[in-house]
Amino acid sequence: MAGGQGQGSERAVRGGADVLKGAEGAGSPDRGDRLRFQLLGPVRAWRGDHPLNPGPPQQRAVLAVLLLHAGRPVSVPQLVDALWGEQPPPRAVGTLRTYVSRLRGLLEPDRRPRQQAHLLVSSGGGYALRVPGEALDASVFEERLATARRLREADDTAGAYEQLRGALALPAGMALAGLPGPYAQRQRNRLTELCVTAQEELFDCVVELGGQAGAIAGLRAFAAEHPLRERTQALLMRALHRAGRQAEALAVYAATRRTLDAELGAEPGRELRALYEEVCAGSRGSGTGSRPGPGTGPVGDQARPDRDRTGDSRDHRPHPPRPARSTSRIGPPPPVPAQLPPDIADFAGRAEAVAQLAPALRGAAGARAPVVATLSGLGGVGKTALAVHVAHSVRAHFPDGQLYVDLQGSGLAPEDSSAVLTHFLRALGVAESAVPDGPAQKAALYRSLLADREVLVLLDNARDSAQVRPLLPGAPGCAVLVTSRARTLALPGADRVDVEVMAEGEALGLLGAIVGAEQVAAEPIAARELVAVCDGLPLAVRIAAARLTSRPGWAMAGLVARLSEERRLDELRVGDLGVEATFRVGYEVLGPGLAHAFRALALCGMPSFCRGAAAALLDTTDDEAEEAVEALVDAGLVELHGEDRYRYHDLVGLFARRLGERHDSPCERAAAQRRFFDYVLATVLTAVRLIEPHRVLPGLLRHPDSPGRTLADADAAREWLHDAHPRLYAAVEWALGAAPGLLGSAVDLLTAWSQVLGGTARHRALEPLVRRAVDTARRHGDDTATAHALRLLRVPHHGTAPHHGTETYAWAERAPGESLRPAHASAGPPVSALAERELAVVPVTTDQERAAPPLRTAAPDGSEYRLRRIRYRARCALRRDGPPRQAAAPCRQARRRCRLRAARDRARLGPGESERGPPLPAPAPPPGRGCGCGSAHMGECRGRPSAATLPGSREVP
Repeated sequence: MAGGQGQGSERAVRGGADVLKGAEGAGSPDRGDRLRFQLLGPVRAWRGDHPLNPGPPQQRAVLAVLLLHAGRPVSVPQLVDALWGEQPPPRAVGTLRTYVSRLRGLLEPDRRPRQQAHLLVSSGGGYALRVPGEALDASVFEERLATARRLREADDTAGAYEQLRGALALPAGMALAGLPGPYAQRQRNRLTELCVTAQEELFDCVVELGGQAGAIAGLRAFAAEHPLRERTQALLMRALHRAGRQAEALAVYAATRRTLDAELGAEPGRELRALYEEVCAGSRGSGTGSRPGPGTGPVGDQARPDRDRTGDSRDHRPHPPRPARSTSRIGPPPPVPAQLPPDIADFAGRAEAVAQLAPALRGAAGARAPVVATLSGLGGVGKTALAVHVAHSVRAHFPDGQLYVDLQGSGLAPEDSSAVLTHFLRALGVAESAVPDGPAQKAALYRSLLADREVLVLLDNARDSAQVRPLLPGAPGCAVLVTSRARTLALPGADRVDVEVMAEGEALGLLGAIVGAEQVAAEPIAARELVAVCDGLPLAVRIAAARLTSRPGWAMAGLVARLSEERRLDELRVGDLGVEATFRVGYEVLGPGLAHAFRALALCGMPSFCRGAAAALLDTTDDEAEEAVEALVDAGLVELHGEDRYRYHDLVGLFARRLGERHDSPCERAAAQRRFFDYVLATVLTAVRLIEPHRVLPGLLRHPDSPGRTLADADAAREWLHDAHPRLYAAVEWALGAAPGLLGSAVDLLTAWSQVLGGTARHRALEPLVRRAVDTARRHGDDTATAHALRLLRVPHHGTAPHHGTETYAWAERAPGESLRPAHASAGPPVSALAERELAVVPVTTDQERAAPPLRTAAPDGSEYRLRRIRYRARCALRRDGPPRQAAAPCRQARRRCRLRAARDRARLGPGESERGPPLPAPAPPPGRGCGCGSAHMGECRGRPSAATLPGSREVP
C-alpha cells in the first residue's frame, strides 16, 4: 500500500464508529455568488450562501433533468416524457415552457426581458443548463467515487477511504426526494445504489485498515438495513472474525442463509460460502470453537448439503443449520408487551373499515413481509377508536405482544423516533444499559428482536412517513397499524383506509350506544337533527351524547336548540374534550401563510370549491392556491371532495371563520368574498355566452374583474352548470345573509344564472332566492338590486310548473313612483328613476332580454306615460289571453313600437349628447295616440304608428 496508509488506518480505527456520519452542512454552498445545486436529497439551490426557491415539484423535476444531463441538450419530448411518462396532460408543452421561463428568472434574475440567457439556453429543439460540474453535488459525488476506485486499484486504501468519506458526506437524504415522474424515479434508484455501494466500499476500507472494532456497530446496522446484499453480510462477518468474534460471524452467515432461502429461494453465493469456510477454519485453529457438525448446531439440527431446486447436490461442504424458532431457549423467556389502550365499549359503525382491516392483519403470519395499514382522516373522525377496536379484535393472532405509542404528530412537539425506539426496546426486554446510542443502531436492534416474532404495533397520530419508517419491523409475521391526519403518509405496501365522517345511520347508532336506544327512539326527529348539526363527526356526537348523559333532565331537542351556529363550537365541549380544541391542535402547527389560507378559504359560501375559487379567495395563482389547499388536506383540515374539489367539514368551517373574525380585518374578508363572487359570476356569464350567444342581458350586468373558469364549449358549459347548480344556490343564499357588499353580486349572479334555466324545471326553484333578494335589497335600501330582483319575479315561469305569472305580478307590482321598500321601512328616499325604468322592463316571451335595451333607451325622453301604457297593455293581454304563447303577438307589437320610439329619440339627440344623458323634453301625447293604436289603453294593439307619429323617422315594418 501507499505510504499514507498507516495514517489512514489510524484515522479509521479512531473514527470507525462514525464512518457513516457526514460533515454537518456539507451540501451547503460556498460563499460568494456561485450557483450550487443539491440533488442528493430534496432538490435545493443556492446563490452563494443565499438559498433559492426552485418552485413546485414538477418545476424542480425539470431542473433536476437538466442538471443530470450535465450541459447536454434535452429535447422537449424528452422533458415531457421525463415528467409525465406516457400520459402527459393536454397542455404539457406549454406548462414545460412556463417552468423553463421561471427557472431562467431564478438563475439569472438580472437578465433583462428579451435578453439572451447564458445559463438555461435553448439548444437543438430543447434546453440545456450550462453550469460547471463542481456546482452539482451529484457530479462531485460520482467523481469522488471514481477517484476512490482508481486509488483502490493502486493499493492506496487510505486515499480511497478519504475520497469515499468525503463523497458520503454529501447526501442529505434520499436522492431527488419528492420529485415526480419516471425519470426522477430511475435516477433516484441509480443514485441510491451508488450510495449503498459507496458505503460498502467505505466499510471495506475500514476493515482493511484495521478499524473493524470501531466499525462493527455501524456495519451491523447497515447490514440489517440491507439483508439481501451478500457483500454487506460478508463485510460484517469479516469484521467480526478479525475482531475475534467468530461465533457472531457464524450467526450472521446462518441468518443470511435463512433470509436468502425465505425471500429468494436461493443459497449464499461463492464469496459468502468461502468466508464461512475461513471463519470455521479460524475457529478450529484458535480453539475458540468447532465447526458445527450433525447434531451440534445452535438448535440441534443436522447440517445438510446444499442442493439446487431439483434436489441435485451442488456443494457437499457443510453449512450451518437453518435456524428455527426453538422452545429450548437459554435464560428466561422474553417479555410479552401488551400496551394497547382499552377497547371502546360503545364502539359503533365502521363495519366496512373493520371488514377491510381485520382480515389483512390476521394474515400477517403467512405474508412475505410485515403487514402495514394506514388510517387517515380529519381530526375527531374516529381514527384512534377504529384502530384500537380493530387491534383488540385481532390481538389473539399476535401472541408475542402488542406495542403502542402516541406519536403526537398533530401537535407542536411530535415524538422523536429514537425515543420511541428506546421505549419499544425496553418493552421487548432490552436492559437500559444495553440500548444503543444511535437511532440507526436502535432501529437495527429493534428489527432484530422482532424477527421470528408475531407482534402487532399500533402507531397512533403519526406526523409523516419519516417519523414512522424507523418503527417498522423488518421481517414477516408482524403487523403495523398507523393513524395520521396526513393523507400523504407513503409507506411501502401499506393498505390505505380513508376514515370519513359517519353516515346518518352510523351516527345514530353511536348516539344510541352512548345515551341509550330508548331515548333515540323516543325523540327520532331531534336525534336526526342532532347528528346533522354534528355533521357526522364522531367526536362531536360523543361530546353531545356525553352532555345528555350528564344531564338526565335535558331533552334532545333542547340540546339541538342550543347548538346554533354561533354557539355550536362552545357547546360541543365537555370536560377537557372539545371539538374546537381538537381542530386547534392541527391549526397551530401551520405556518403563517397556510394559517391565513385556512381562514380565507372558509369564506367560500359553497359546499365545496375548486382550485380556481381558492385562487380567487387567496388572490394568487391557481398553482399556488392548489399547493396551499393540498397542504391543508395533508394537515387534515380540508377534505378532498372529488376531482379538483375540496370542502370544509361544517364544524371545521365554523372554526376557520371564527379564527378569521379574530385575526383578519373586515376589509380583508370582504375583499376575499368579492373576489370569489367575481370568479363565480364571470364563470356563469361565460357559460351563458357559450350556451346562448344571442343573449344581450349578460352584457348589461356588471363586468367582473376575474376571468372566471375556462369552459371549452357549450357542452362543457351545460355540464358545469348542471353540476354547479346546488353550489350556486348555496353561494347566493349565503351571500344574501352575509355583508351588504355582496348583495349586488348575488343579484347579478341570479340574473345571469336565470338566463340558462328558462324552460327547465329548475327555473322555478330560484323564486325563493329571488324573493329573499328583494326583501334583502329593500331592507338595505339598494334600489338597483331591488329593481333587478323584481324583474326576475316578473318573468313568467317555464318548464314543468304551471303558469303563475299573474300572482307574481300582483306580489311585485307597485304604482309608478311608489317606493320599492316596504311600508314600515323609514330609511331612504323613494325609488330612483333608474329603478323605475328597470321596472318598466316587463318581457313576457322567451326572448325576455331582447326587449330590455330598447326600453331602457326609450326611457330618457321622459315619457313615463307611454312606458306605463305599454306595460299595462301587456299585462292585460296576459290576464285575458292566458299563457304566454297566446299573449306573444301583442307583446311583440309593443316591443316593435318601443324600438321605433328609440329610433326617434336617437334622432333627436343633439351633437355630442349621449343616450345616457339627461332626459330630453317631449310633448305630451294626445289622448288615444300614446301608442299609435287609438285604443285608449284597454284593448289589444291593432295598428302601427304612422310616420307622422315619429317625426324624422320612416315607417318600420
